Amino acid sequence: MTLKELYAETRRLPREQAAELMDLLLVDTFSEPDATVEEAWGREIDRRLAELESGQVKGIPAEEVMAKAHKSVDLGSRNTQMRDR
Repeated sequence: MTLKELYAETRRLPREQAAELMDLLLVDTFSEPDATVEEAWGREIDRRLAELESGQVKGIPAEEVMAKAHKSVDLGSRNTQMRDR
């Protein structure tokens, strides 16, 4: 069976079964962390922390970040509601 045939077959699954299959594939594919990615994230964390500690960059208060995120989500949901009317 080719990948295209497998894809066509899975498109016929009920939504719940397709979601379960996707979940199984994602867990199986990404359950083990990639050492290269983990190492890169470690370096990135160290770099960002050094920038903060040196004063090179200024942190943004969590309240401000969350307020901006909530506003963005609210605007996004309103835009979707307007589009769906």
